[in-house]
Amino acid sequence: MKKILAHLFEYKSFSRKEAYDILINITEGKYDSHQIAAFMTAYGMRSIRVEELGGFRDAMYDLCLQLDFSGYDLIDLCGTGGDGKNTFNISTLASFVVAGAGYHVAKHGNIGVSSGCGSSNVMEYLGYQFTNDKGELNRQLDEANICFLHAPLFHPAMKTVAPIRKALAVKTFFNMLGPLTNPANPKFQSVGVFSLELARLYGYLYQDSVKQYSIIHALDGYDEISLTGDFKVITNAGEKYYSIPELGFDIVAPASLASGETINEAADTFLKIISNDGNDIQNNVVLTNAAFAINTFDPQKTFAACLAEAEESLKSGRAFNSFKKLINK
Repeated sequence: MKKILAHLFEYKSFSRKEAYDILINITEGKYDSHQIAAFMTAYGMRSIRVEELGGFRDAMYDLCLQLDFSGYDLIDLCGTGGDGKNTFNISTLASFVVAGAGYHVAKHGNIGVSSGCGSSNVMEYLGYQFTNDKGELNRQLDEANICFLHAPLFHPAMKTVAPIRKALAVKTFFNMLGPLTNPANPKFQSVGVFSLELARLYGYLYQDSVKQYSIIHALDGYDEISLTGDFKVITNAGEKYYSIPELGFDIVAPASLASGETINEAADTFLKIISNDGNDIQNNVVLTNAAFAINTFDPQKTFAACLAEAEESLKSGRAFNSFKKLINK
């Protein structure tokens, strides 16, 4: 690790194979926690190259418990986190809206590391029991149109890193890897990232895959469509800039997206929105993210058509029914 850190301190980069080997060695416990923390911190102070991100992604995916859901057209709505905005659980709520609209969702999630309440925190608090049982996950997809993949159950090799990430409590390159390493390897991906640079790196990686994707970055720093400002979306067709007024909405204040200070408050906000009792701002943010996910399935549809599908899912109660079926309530 001493040579690896010296390499980083000299602003040198690693090849894809070198990055792959480093992550494998980290998970196999070949470095102590202080060295791993130094490595993660160094990456927080420099840009990651596409070759490095690809190597880390390949290693994590090879080490994970992979799932074969052939026969389902799956989408994952997943953000990198690490934007420091502490919003309510927008992508998780949008996932249920998409599921309620009739699409199959394999939601990859984790506990909050750089934020107060990750998707796993709120799902567990609301009664969901994490599982990696293939039969149970199939049942969830069949009955609720959505399954939830709690990352630690599928990435056991990451147990070495988990306490270090928790202690650091800031975003690291592992935030960048979450959406890239869904164990179901869904064909469709609607992913939010915390920087435009990372959005373009994701684009380079996805170009070498068969995925149909939408990579979202709000220009004021959110890893999702926040309606607080304009945003960019990178898809298989290229990169497009969107302004909030052109979508038919007013720009909203960041404070209106707050999740609260506790998991209890975050869960309360989640339940209000999923049961169609959220306010207009909350609903519009969730529905817009869901609409862009739906558009990932069918890029020929207009935003208005996708938004109408999402709105019908939420207001009819189908999104809430997907949630209730998932947690068996």
